[in-house]
Amino acid sequence: MARIVLTTFGSFGDLYPYLAIGQELRRRRHAAVIAAPRVYRAAVEAAGLEFVAVRPDVDFEDAETLHRAMDPRRGTEYVVRELVIPRLRESYGDLEAACERADLLASHVLTYGAPILGEKTGLPWVSTVLSPMIFCSAHDPPALAAVPWLARLRPLGPGVVGTLWRLMKRISWSWSEPIRGFRRELGLRADADPFWEGQFSPYGVLALFSGRFARPQPDWPPGTSVCGFPFHDSDFGGEGDADRLRRFLADGPAPVVFSLGSSASKVAGDFHETAAEAAAKSGQRAVLVIGDSVKPSRLPTEVLAIRSAAVRSLFEAASIVVHAGGIGTTGQALRTGRPQLVVPFAHDQFDNALRVERLALGLTLDRRRLTVSRLTRKIESLLASEHIRVRTADMAASMRSEDGSVAACDALEGVLRRHAP
Repeated sequence: MARIVLTTFGSFGDLYPYLAIGQELRRRRHAAVIAAPRVYRAAVEAAGLEFVAVRPDVDFEDAETLHRAMDPRRGTEYVVRELVIPRLRESYGDLEAACERADLLASHVLTYGAPILGEKTGLPWVSTVLSPMIFCSAHDPPALAAVPWLARLRPLGPGVVGTLWRLMKRISWSWSEPIRGFRRELGLRADADPFWEGQFSPYGVLALFSGRFARPQPDWPPGTSVCGFPFHDSDFGGEGDADRLRRFLADGPAPVVFSLGSSASKVAGDFHETAAEAAAKSGQRAVLVIGDSVKPSRLPTEVLAIRSAAVRSLFEAASIVVHAGGIGTTGQALRTGRPQLVVPFAHDQFDNALRVERLALGLTLDRRRLTVSRLTRKIESLLASEHIRVRTADMAASMRSEDGSVAACDALEGVLRRHAP
């Protein structure tokens, strides 16, 4: 039995894959520890896993914090430079304590203390990547929230895109100076950029998404294992919602499901009102998963608003899924074979949306251009597309052979075997 620490930071979408991996590790009789912000203690312990709090402690209910973090142009910079990096030393200290008896550490893209701790202590560590955007491939350039047009340069080839990446790396070099300064204090080299090549472990990199969603590229880090999506299925909704949802689903045709995820739902603005009107205008029944956002004051008869639901079973009951493009929600829609309409808000959502459209698995709609008429047309187009329906069914069938949790744990055990003391 090994003690394996999985550290993460962000929304529930950044937590659930590690819960799935942790539960599979526990099934294999390893001790799995989730090291994350204290707000996730209840969810981790409900999954039967050991929890250790690691700063920064971010108040995800604070409206200003959420709006700044979910800003499409400056959100990523805000999260990195104002939420995470200023707490690097505290984060490192918390993680050091969590790893005192650990045999292996798995990092997240925002846990900058993890690579430092592994290098300083000699603890074997692997890096994990939840969405393909993080690889910043010159062969498969992502659509970044701040510069979504970058992906359109793909036909120009990796030479041109690589030149742009080098320029962006120089621009962001100053962002990472506090991280490199901390490394120097600990007597470590500080020549690798922690936002780029420095985040990837020489012990191995786990790509926690399907290779059918993003194919491996020549410039991905050496030792990358494409594992597939690790799905954590759980119903966090109340019984009232569950009963109302069951009755609604049984009472008519498959509805359009609108689900923005844990973060975007808190900055939804008038999205749900627009969604309800568009569903009615297109003659569709609909389920709005509104989370903590304000419930629309008036809803058409055939539109149900609920706080939460078991995602997999709800998506399986849907005709199409409209969502913000978080990687977890995208993966669930792929898994259930449902056509997707992606309305990205921030971060990797723009790139996930691009990939959905490029693979003919759905359509996208710019949130800034979201109106009842535009949303109605997209819904009607998606429902009418036999090509997309066939493509999504094929994707779901091909993904049945994948188990991201099992593949990730196989890779982690491989690292343990190769680097056992």
